[in-house]
This record gives sequence, structure tokens and C-alpha cells, in this order.
Amino acid sequence: MPFVSVRITRDGVTRDQKAQVIKEITETLQRVLGKKPELTHIVIEEVDTDNWGYAGMTTTEYRSKETQG
Repeated sequence: MPFVSVRITRDGVTRDQKAQVIKEITETLQRVLGKKPELTHIVIEEVDTDNWGYAGMTTTEYRSKETQG
């Protein structure tokens, strides 16, 4: 029973996009590893950009600096 956890920032990702990610990960596990789709679990966790950090700052801060340029 494969279990895949995907963490993304919560910033405008649509329900359809998440469904596509789940579908394509499931298809990849089936094609590459021979795993049964009905036994494959995919969990998408959405993290607020204030709770995700890199480069010494929150993602919110980092993206703000990118847009300011």
C-alpha cells in the first residue's frame, strides 16, 4: 500500500489541480512500480506561507521581496 505525502504552500492551487496531481502520482506508481491504484494513498497538505520558510525567511516574506524586485 503506497502512501505519498505532498506538501505545498496554500496559494491559489485549485481543486482541479490537486486532483490532477493525485491522478498523475497514482498513475506513475502504477506504471513504474506496478502498484494498484485502489491501494495507493495520496495526501496533499497545504501549508500557509507564513508557516513555510527558506533562505532565512518565511515564504510570504521571500515572495514579497521577489515581487519588489
